[in-house]
Amino acid sequence: MTFKLDQFEGPLDLLLYLVSKNKMNLYDIEIVSLIDQYVSVVHELSPEQMESASEFIEMAARLVQMKSYFLLPKSEEAERMKEELTGLLVEYSMCKEVAGKLKQMSEGIYHVVRLPAEIQFDTEYRLHHDVYLLENAYNALQGRSVKKRTPQQEQFEPLTTAPFVSVGSRIIAVLRGLVTGRVKRLRQLFQANGSRSQTVATFLAVLELVRAGRIEIAEDETLKVKRKREER
Repeated sequence: MTFKLDQFEGPLDLLLYLVSKNKMNLYDIEIVSLIDQYVSVVHELSPEQMESASEFIEMAARLVQMKSYFLLPKSEEAERMKEELTGLLVEYSMCKEVAGKLKQMSEGIYHVVRLPAEIQFDTEYRLHHDVYLLENAYNALQGRSVKKRTPQQEQFEPLTTAPFVSVGSRIIAVLRGLVTGRVKRLRQLFQANGSRSQTVATFLAVLELVRAGRIEIAEDETLKVKRKREER
């Protein structure tokens, strides 16, 4: 088969022609054979035609990629690309059929078409804004809308002055509360007005005591002290 690409409106038109020329079923295309024929046509392009036939070259790249997937033993991506290409060809075939019918309907009808009217573009900006609003907009465009402020010492005071509570001190406090009977349930170890450091240290202390086998936690949150440390 010898023909020129300028005879076709696009890559889909060429693919549809190859399907028809090889008498293939549009819904069951021999995709590998179709790809080989399409790529062989694109290879015949001369250097002068490369720019004008960019759509055909782009489609050839997609088809070569599809063929590489078909060379694999089993590829879901190949089946997906085949279904996508089949859908495009079916849709293009239907559009081409409708266009042919519209062309037949328009034969013998007198058409009058005028040239497109020239549009006069108005680039003048007529709105008025406050000068400070314009300054802020300009600074935003320049990336200066948010000014970096130097951190103040007062911002770090809540972090630096907060009391630090160690896990070891909370382990002693938990055992002392259980032995003296002041603490019987887990939730009694946590105070609503306690600091974050104290809450975290208490939680870690309870985990360490449970891991070491010094206390047990029942389902009703009751705590029980073991006099002898069990093997880990």
